[in-house]
Amino acid sequence: MSKSTSLTQEDIKKYNGRIWKLLIGGLVFFALFIVMIGLGVFGEIPSFRAIEHPKSNEATEILSEDGKVLGTYFVKNRSNVNYAQISPNVINALIATEDIRYRTHSGIDFKRTFTIFAYALVGKKQGGSTITQQLALNLFSDEGRQKNYLKRIIQKFQEWVIAVKLERNYTKEEIITMYLNTVDFGNQAYGIKSAARVYFNTTPDKLTVPQAAVLVGLQKGITRYSPTKNPDRSLTRRNTVMALMVKADLLTDQEFETLKEKPLGLHFNAATNNDGIAPYFRAVLKSEVKKILEERSITKNGVPYDLDRDGLKITTTINYDMQVYAEQAQKEYMKTLQQQFANSWKGRNPFKGMELQLDQGMKRSDRYKALMLEGKSEEEIKQDFNTPTRLSIFTWKGNIDTLMKPMDSVKYYKLLLRNAMMSMDPKTGFVKAWVGGINFEHFKYDQVKIGTRQVGSTAKPFTYAVAIENGYSPCYSVLNEPVTIEGYGKPYTPRNSGTPLAGSITLQKALAYSQNYIAAYLMKQVGPTAVVNEAKKMGITTDIPAVPSICLGTFDASIYDMVGAYGVFANKGAWTQPTYITKIEDKNGVVLYDSKPIIKVVMNEEIAYVMTRMLRGVITGGTGYRLIGKYGVNAPTGGKTGTTQNNSDGWFMAITPDLVTGVWTGCEDRAFHFTSTRDGEGANSALPIYAGFIKRVYANSSLKISKADFEAPASGVSIVYDCNQYTQPEQETTELDKKLGF
Repeated sequence: MSKSTSLTQEDIKKYNGRIWKLLIGGLVFFALFIVMIGLGVFGEIPSFRAIEHPKSNEATEILSEDGKVLGTYFVKNRSNVNYAQISPNVINALIATEDIRYRTHSGIDFKRTFTIFAYALVGKKQGGSTITQQLALNLFSDEGRQKNYLKRIIQKFQEWVIAVKLERNYTKEEIITMYLNTVDFGNQAYGIKSAARVYFNTTPDKLTVPQAAVLVGLQKGITRYSPTKNPDRSLTRRNTVMALMVKADLLTDQEFETLKEKPLGLHFNAATNNDGIAPYFRAVLKSEVKKILEERSITKNGVPYDLDRDGLKITTTINYDMQVYAEQAQKEYMKTLQQQFANSWKGRNPFKGMELQLDQGMKRSDRYKALMLEGKSEEEIKQDFNTPTRLSIFTWKGNIDTLMKPMDSVKYYKLLLRNAMMSMDPKTGFVKAWVGGINFEHFKYDQVKIGTRQVGSTAKPFTYAVAIENGYSPCYSVLNEPVTIEGYGKPYTPRNSGTPLAGSITLQKALAYSQNYIAAYLMKQVGPTAVVNEAKKMGITTDIPAVPSICLGTFDASIYDMVGAYGVFANKGAWTQPTYITKIEDKNGVVLYDSKPIIKVVMNEEIAYVMTRMLRGVITGGTGYRLIGKYGVNAPTGGKTGTTQNNSDGWFMAITPDLVTGVWTGCEDRAFHFTSTRDGEGANSALPIYAGFIKRVYANSSLKISKADFEAPASGVSIVYDCNQYTQPEQETTELDKKLGF
């Protein structure tokens, strides 16, 4: 007889006890495991403070004075928005696709979690992470999703802990907003704001259902479902997302049937740090902001701010429309001017005797520096530069990919004209437009503030202003003949550019027609030291040697300084420091820096006003007349053209009561230049760009740029500037002449 196998009551009780012990032990172990996760035993868990201030690489935004985004600085191109700025279409598409019970769970969807195992048994995969858990991973895991199975299990439980903390400290709206601000949409678009602009050139609040579905669909695989790399898959995935919205009662069947037939409708704009307008300005601005924060010890809890990661907002003085107009005017005219330049060299060899300049050009190139770092010898580098290779070349018709010897590209760029301009409100010093070069992608050197060039005849008003201060009238007549100035080293006798006007002419006419002999005459009367002091008071920061030739502008200066200096004439004798930053805020809107204007009265108001009349004469009847005669700019404008030796530099400075503008044109190397003054003079190479700019400005009434004339001093003007009312002093002797013994 076999032994009975039936379990006794005692056995059942014993087994039940073991099961309960295992269950309770398992629960206790799990609870301890979760506690250990929370304590950071298996890896650091963010503190409550970190939960309140989640860490994310957020792009710094550069804003125009009117609040428009000029561009960004970023490692990850991310700019945050709030919940109200996100279209409900995005919210609905995300919830329907990623987390249908988002509004009801507390960070962990246990129902969904347990169904993963059921799906796994039949060989299917289903994501178990809620939107809150995905946010936890995005915010607090620098390494992303772990590949190692055991590490991934630990990471998953860490997500649970963080997700619960997030749910306790934030509303559902705040969590989904944070998620959409941190997620990667591919193509250097981080966050919904960047994605909306990159893929559809719109803002998050304007995203349609199909557009929202495309972006949400990317979360299943930013490469596999990329609308730029795999448009067919993206379209299919978009329709799948919309179908899920129908299933969740967030879209009707009828709407779905209509929308699924629509094309992707991309308006793709790749995200780079060069995106946006004013790239040269933004590059200079970045260095300036870093300098301000460092000099004032402005930090984030003792740590220096990172402009590429900390999401600052920098409000500038740049006017968005004016900046666009300046860039348009440059592009429009430089195409024409470059053709003129090419025509002027037809049948000639511009590189004859230029071996040194070409060798320098080669050695300054990025290609040469890269080859040097690779350890190539000088001979190997020269061989490389004379071997045809695929190059992307800038042209005014767009970039061209071509087969070319790198040395030929050096020659090509040596003959490529460069151009820069800046415009400023003389009353406030606020810079309104800044174009530092012709193409930031290819030529990153800023020619507004960083670069300096010989200023030519645009320096003459400094000498004239000193003369007016010392008793000369604009109506004073001087015989227009060569002048020799001695006492400053070698005797200096400047030549006139072109045929001088015959006989005696007034100072007004001499400035209007840029007569070198009269400028030299005045320099002989006032001396170079007085002119240097005047230019320095007016804001020129570069070295100006106290020699007679500075009356013709033989020194170098930046457009930035020259615009500031001419602002003295337009602003009644007060120099206002050119300013381009109004405030810097952190990502929470706390103001870190507020600019304070720097204003100095450096010239008598009466002298400044007389100089505006003389500079107006340059436009109404002098070298700048084509501004009126050819381009039809009839608003009261003062100006001065400038052309340097061999036509290497062309300048035009323009003043109105509301705007002071400087324009420069020339080749990278002064050895390469126009072959004739007719083409190379500032009136032809720089003035037309100002004309294109200011005509656009005046056409936009919302800018409120006045066409009024300069105001005379309230106390009146004792200096005679109306030459119909002027009587030349006997023996043509002024008070200054008497002082100096002439």
